[in-house]
Amino acid sequence: MDVLVINADLGPLHRVSVRHAVRMLVRRVAEIHEAEPDRLIGVYPMPKVVRLVRYVVTRWRFTSGPAWSRSGVLVRDGRRCGYCGGHATTVDHILPRSRGGRNTWSNTIASCDGCNQRKADRTPAEAGMALRSAASVPSWAALTRR
Repeated sequence: MDVLVINADLGPLHRVSVRHAVRMLVRRVAEIHEAEPDRLIGVYPMPKVVRLVRYVVTRWRFTSGPAWSRSGVLVRDGRRCGYCGGHATTVDHILPRSRGGRNTWSNTIASCDGCNQRKADRTPAEAGMALRSAASVPSWAALTRR
């Protein structure tokens, strides 16, 4: 279970483990904003959302979008395969890396092992596989939802 960390102005920042959230509470850098009813961790209620005590400047959030990451691609696509809709565990390059494809939001999509192996080092058109949705750059808010 992850805990959402929000800034002092209530804007979402990221998710952390429950253990990390409790450490933030102990150090008093965060307060519980929302908790699980009737569940405790020591003297603290089980946090669902913690709010930072002081505002953190996040200029990086106003850039064109978040940096590419494998886990970000899986979150963006809801862990659903971009080809068959099954449970995705890997990331597939639409234009294969062997042909100059890069690790970018618009060139990667979540994929199940079977579809990833079936497509191999071909483009989706060459493999006769259609993408269920277009790959795009996600917003910061979209990556904080799970």
